[in-house]
Amino acid sequence: MTGKSLAQLADAGLIHASWVEPLAPVAADIADIGERLRAEGAPYLPSGELVLRAFRTPLDAVRVLIVGQDPYPTPGHPIGLSFAVDPHVRPLPRSLTNIYREMSDDLGIAPAAHGDLSAWADQGVMLLNRVLTVAPGAPGSHRGWGWERVTEHAIRSLASREQPLVALLWGRDAANLTGLLGDTAIVASAHPSPLSARRGFFGSRPFSRVNALLEEQGAAPVDWRLPG
Repeated sequence: MTGKSLAQLADAGLIHASWVEPLAPVAADIADIGERLRAEGAPYLPSGELVLRAFRTPLDAVRVLIVGQDPYPTPGHPIGLSFAVDPHVRPLPRSLTNIYREMSDDLGIAPAAHGDLSAWADQGVMLLNRVLTVAPGAPGSHRGWGWERVTEHAIRSLASREQPLVALLWGRDAANLTGLLGDTAIVASAHPSPLSARRGFFGSRPFSRVNALLEEQGAAPVDWRLPG
């Protein structure tokens, strides 16, 4: 991450300009984390230009929020979108494999061969991790650095809009955000990880439920199919 202001990040295409004002109250937190990353000089994931990638989806375009925990800690895997990986990654993470399995059971969509969920982001699905960086090989290593304040503020900003929104909360950590979401429609279940998928994720039909709630709010459903 470079020491740019939010406006400079927007000018560089690293976030959408619509997020500059909403993120202003946590701009100092973002700057402090960036300074800590530079001062430590240690590798981190994802690469600097992808850390804030979730905020490239315009604020007014977001209609679904999917909350993850922190980036995959394997170099070459994370792309700045929760649950997604670089298109060339094989095998796919097991949580993502389980997401694809449930999507197939729910909507009859064949699992994609890759793990790039950019097509969802392009439709207004915000794939936001609670923590936006991680040290290679060390899951959870940047928790408590201040990212939680940034992402919680972003979630509050989304919930405060008077626009259609459905939050898809998988697992206990995501469910803890319910209090930030106000009257936002929520679809919640167990996490898709191998440890918990059979405890309430499989069979939860999240994709059809999200689309039904969007349509109730007068919004178009998401086309969950992924190209290629």
